[in-house]
Amino acid sequence: MKKIGILTSGGDCSGMNACIRSAVRTALRLNIEVVGVKKGYLGLIKGDHIKLDSKAVSGIMHRGGTFLQSARSPEFRTPEGQEMALATLNELQVDGLIILGGDGSLSGALALHKLGVPVIGIPASIDNDIPFTDMSLGVDTALNNIIYAVDCIKDTASSHARAFVIEVMGRNSGYLASVAAIASGAEYALVPERSFDLSEICQQLRHRFEEGRDNAIIILAEGVAKGQDIADSIKDAIGFETRVTVLGHYQRGGAPTVFDRLLASRLGKKAVEMLVAGNHGMMVGLACNAIVATSLDDVIKGEKRPQDEMLRLAEVLGI
Repeated sequence: MKKIGILTSGGDCSGMNACIRSAVRTALRLNIEVVGVKKGYLGLIKGDHIKLDSKAVSGIMHRGGTFLQSARSPEFRTPEGQEMALATLNELQVDGLIILGGDGSLSGALALHKLGVPVIGIPASIDNDIPFTDMSLGVDTALNNIIYAVDCIKDTASSHARAFVIEVMGRNSGYLASVAAIASGAEYALVPERSFDLSEICQQLRHRFEEGRDNAIIILAEGVAKGQDIADSIKDAIGFETRVTVLGHYQRGGAPTVFDRLLASRLGKKAVEMLVAGNHGMMVGLACNAIVATSLDDVIKGEKRPQDEMLRLAEVLGI
């Protein structure tokens, strides 16, 4: 193997840069050239690329996001778009491709694999909803961002005797919401995997306030409902002032944690080693603190519910 390509796709997350750095340094040590594809699959179709050497990846480990940038590409989902991407890889004489991203990005990796491209996927999604890996890149940093924000909001909630609905990312997965609620000591976690009775929650809040506890934190996964609707329902039901904070893209950014930097470094190294060994069409992930490989076909067909244990814990803790 003489040349490999790297691209980042889908939503960005902290740890992507550290992973790119690791893959590049591993490849260079094996005398393999590296090409960085800009703006994900869109850049792959358009042939937008740069050379990645040791200088290009110097000083990027501590930076959030991805310096290769990312973009959505509906065109890549079409057979014509995939053929254009394949033509770019052939023109660049790329012998293997490493793709960082979430479930949609990994589906794209599988499509390229079926076209004969030696490809390795790396899970990078703060939702932590990718099967066959305990943690995806960016999850730990996102959780730390959320906890910091919740701690700050708890201070002002206490000062003004308010309830706060804090909306976090997770359209179809409640992992961030459930873990953040547990780790921050929130009163409730509203997630798509668990039904809830808002009127019952309102009554519990009323009882809580009557006991003299005059503030509350409710962490809401964005896929469940609109935060303002929940807040309005609480205020209408019990008359308690309730505010909404949407954390939004703040969760994705910032310097990666030690955990994400180390995981990124391990995954990047393993991805290159697998390409060199001829083990293609796989995703590298984390299982019981070991780096493992799973076929992309199994990953795409699989279903991960990493929040099950967290929801059981939340239930025991009364969240």
